[in-house]
Amino acid sequence: MALLEIKNLGISFGGLRAVNAFDISVEKGQLYGLIGPNGAGKTTVFNLLTGVYTPDEGAIFLDGVNLTGKKTIDICRAGIARTFQNIRLFGDMPVLDNVKVGLHNHYPYSTFEGIFRLPRYYRTEKEMTARAYELLRVFGMEEYADHAARNLPYGQQRKLEIARAMATEPKLLLLDEPAAGMNPNETKELMDTIRFVRDHFDMTILLIEHDMKLVSGICEKLTVLNFGEVLAQGGTQEVLNDPEVIAAYLGE
Repeated sequence: MALLEIKNLGISFGGLRAVNAFDISVEKGQLYGLIGPNGAGKTTVFNLLTGVYTPDEGAIFLDGVNLTGKKTIDICRAGIARTFQNIRLFGDMPVLDNVKVGLHNHYPYSTFEGIFRLPRYYRTEKEMTARAYELLRVFGMEEYADHAARNLPYGQQRKLEIARAMATEPKLLLLDEPAAGMNPNETKELMDTIRFVRDHFDMTILLIEHDMKLVSGICEKLTVLNFGEVLAQGGTQEVLNDPEVIAAYLGE
């Protein structure tokens, strides 16, 4: 059974059919790419997967559990985490605290315990701090723990966003154009980071990306969206050499 199974997913905004009859199957441990021209519906699919939008039809299964129509927080707890095309960190907060934000699903304490600083609050905060430092060490970022997130170099901000997503302990990591705005050296480092995350955490990754060098370098399978519908699906090189895919990108 695939880790992620999407069947006949669709959504309309007014009279516009943004995504139609979308199907995808992502196996556990795969690095899978979702590509297509601007406006093809890729980020809309991510928003459907994470509960930002509720589909008009179709179903989303993660590890056999139907997540269709669930709230974003419930989907996160079920095991889907994401990053965004435009980095969404808490810029004025320290790097360590940005990672700790992702841990609250697994280290809860009540508002009452937090306000009155009861023993469980201190115990939980100590455990979260230790776990956050552990994640920063894994990503080679422990030296930045006390730095404000906004002061990190761009590539390190991307890495921090991935580290925060991993703090939620996902089964599936969604990366929305992670190479956007990066120079070639940063993109190469990002490719290494994505491979590392897959291998170190035994993670399944679905990514949206326009950088075809990155896509061809790390993705094992691809789905191409065009005008909200699947244009092609299969092995990476096979899909990238498909004349219909090339025509869609070139606008022919």
